[in-house]
Amino acid sequence: MNLPLSVTQNDLKEVLLNVAPTRPVFIWGAPGIGKSAIVEEFAEDMSLKCTSLLGSQLCAEDILGIPRLDLETNTSEFLPPKMIAQKEPYLLFLDELNACSQEVQRAFYSLIYEKRIGSYHLPEGSIVVGAGNRTQDSAIVKTMSSALINRMFHVQLRVDARQWIKWAEKNSIHPWVLDYIRQRPDHLFSEPPKTEEPFSTPRSWHILSDALTEYGAGTREISNETLKMLTYGCLSASHAGMFLGYTKTLRDNCMLEKIIANKAKWPSKPEERDVLYFLAQSFRAKLLTEMPKSKQDVSGDMLSFIYRVKSMIKELSVINFEIAQMVVAADDDQALPEWLMMDIVKDLPRLVNTKAS
Repeated sequence: MNLPLSVTQNDLKEVLLNVAPTRPVFIWGAPGIGKSAIVEEFAEDMSLKCTSLLGSQLCAEDILGIPRLDLETNTSEFLPPKMIAQKEPYLLFLDELNACSQEVQRAFYSLIYEKRIGSYHLPEGSIVVGAGNRTQDSAIVKTMSSALINRMFHVQLRVDARQWIKWAEKNSIHPWVLDYIRQRPDHLFSEPPKTEEPFSTPRSWHILSDALTEYGAGTREISNETLKMLTYGCLSASHAGMFLGYTKTLRDNCMLEKIIANKAKWPSKPEERDVLYFLAQSFRAKLLTEMPKSKQDVSGDMLSFIYRVKSMIKELSVINFEIAQMVVAADDDQALPEWLMMDIVKDLPRLVNTKAS
């Protein structure tokens, strides 16, 4: 399912607060973006115990329970599972609900919509929330029946780097990871690949953070090979390479600022290419953030910086023409201001024209 609108982590908490107490909510989203964590936080905020069922590991009997014969009345009734038949109100979290078989999905119908199994009703005040991945996420996903879809309110979660950074600052995320995402928030998440390989998500960055902490990175020496192994074991290959470039700049965490101040040069050795790429990407991100959209908004204090920017791009093009092109290229609807591009064209027409062609 692809909904026309998606929500951030904070938005989802508001949806759960206002909708979930009266109607079951289903959360769609890619793996590793925090669906389960948000549901657990919501349950805690509501002072409810959170009981999770993993849809991909259930059979119908796990939901419906088993029949019991009443010899006095010559009738039978189903005894619901103990983890569902609780005495106090709680939040029932049906994770990977759309990974269930059709038979299991049918078993959920009355539980989701009416909060009951047979004659057993969930305690008053209980909440039901489901979650699952999308078809395009290369995860285990089965078609959800229309009857089940129609029993729930649907919302799609997206990653918001600013909100994640605020969360990370309070949750002991390794400083290397936190500082890198501050500089490259666009690397917090990448769409799941079609092949079997790691990819970047808030969860995988958290895993890398834990690994770096356990290895003592930053407090004791960690070999380049070990760092490479940890990074490529968690992240998308392109993000892993950039993160390794970032860690090499930690010996001089003001390298880009020094280059801008003309107190240092772009790294030019072949073995420093990953550092050069990281610095160039950070330079581009700085220009996208700080350059005014209109030349009329350029202050006198900024003129010297603009002259230095053009010099830096020229110096970079001498070292690596393709990386210099990357700095000025329009990508994913992000482009340098047109007035700045015109100034660059005057000094480096080949750099811009080659990219345009």
